[in-house]
Amino acid sequence: MAEVEIEEFIEQNRHLATLVDTYRGISESEKHWKARREFLFRNINDFEDPHIDQLLALSMVWANNVFLGCRYSPDLLEKMKEMAEGIVVEDAPVFKTRDEIMKNQIIWQYVQPASQPQTTCNHASPGPPSGFFTCRIV
Repeated sequence: MAEVEIEEFIEQNRHLATLVDTYRGISESEKHWKARREFLFRNINDFEDPHIDQLLALSMVWANNVFLGCRYSPDLLEKMKEMAEGIVVEDAPVFKTRDEIMKNQIIWQYVQPASQPQTTCNHASPGPPSGFFTCRIV
């Protein structure tokens, strides 16, 4: 639903909008609530009254994934993706995994002279520490 469609939905379903507004968390920012509220509006008709808690849980899982970078099982992520199709979140944060961050890190590796027993010491920094070091891209 676009912003205009959301407003039309609220006008036509005032009682439902009032109910959904009671689900806002006390610490939820306006940006988070606006997106999660749209998620709820898009999916509320698919959940009967006794199962509304499941929708609320899914909306929190979706918001945690989008805004906090929380990770969940692939099946759950696929379900949330389907449920959130068409929701546009402005200025959503971009998260990288540790592997993605480390992929382009420069690692300085200590190389001991041949006369000493071989040990390895990794040091991630912009420049080499003191001693005999070589550089390799990990």
